[in-house]
Amino acid sequence: MTSRTAAARPDETPAAGASSLGADSSGHQATTASSPLAAFWRELSTFGIIGVLNIFIDMGLYNWLRAGPLDGKVTTAKIISGAVATVFAWVGNRYWTFRHRENRPLHHEVVLFFAVNGVALAATSAWVAFAHYVLGARGALWENVHALIGIGIGTILRFVAYRTIVFGAAAEDPKA
Repeated sequence: MTSRTAAARPDETPAAGASSLGADSSGHQATTASSPLAAFWRELSTFGIIGVLNIFIDMGLYNWLRAGPLDGKVTTAKIISGAVATVFAWVGNRYWTFRHRENRPLHHEVVLFFAVNGVALAATSAWVAFAHYVLGARGALWENVHALIGIGIGTILRFVAYRTIVFGAAAEDPKA
């Protein structure tokens, strides 16, 4: 595996409670939290921020599509909006949330990321279709409530899979 981190510059010091991993390819100082639990919470919080932004992208596009060009085609609208949000999620999670982790070759990581998101998008879309066609959820309010429930289901699947499958193990501190 290749590492995204390089040797620290002598003039840079890590924050208190963090160990230096050096600067990444964009020049940002990479640090790892002082405990695995702290690293987990950092990943969860940045994943959450990206997720909130993705909800705006996903739901905004979903509502625009279902009320406009894809009127009456809620499942298709959900698939398209989810796919657009997935591209944003990859960039945010790769270069912010999981930037400190060991990397697979880029093409492997991208394939795994989109495969995981395909499974999560299928779960999300299946919930929207189930709610619409089986439960009879109709109208903007109920379709949006069930779209958000579907996003919640997909989000749990994504976080677990990103940490365990897509972005691999955390980079080790060479000084530890």
